[in-house]
Amino acid sequence: MTFFKIPAPTVEPITSDLAGWTKIGGEPTMTTWIEYSSADGKVIAGWWHATPGTYYAEYAGWEFVHLIEGKAIITPKDGKPVEVGPGDAFVFEADFKGEWEIVEPVKKHFTIRFP
Repeated sequence: MTFFKIPAPTVEPITSDLAGWTKIGGEPTMTTWIEYSSADGKVIAGWWHATPGTYYAEYAGWEFVHLIEGKAIITPKDGKPVEVGPGDAFVFEADFKGEWEIVEPVKKHFTIRFP
């Protein structure tokens, strides 16, 4: 298939914290719906929802994000905090390490490419 429209969440969600994500403040929770996987498994896309609190994250792949709802402050290790909100789009390089402070519940579309 050369075209795939990401539907509203339809698959069984992953309700555990993802690999590379560690709670460091509050009791945030995350839910992930992987709606698309490439044939070689190197690209996935879907939805992610998280509740308020703070995670330390280490990324294993490149990620494009379009934030649909909520507010978060993303602070790269040794970097400055950046506030993101509804409508913002941004990219993480595969070596990103830093914090996601989820201020208001967030919902995002994501596409991740693994090396």
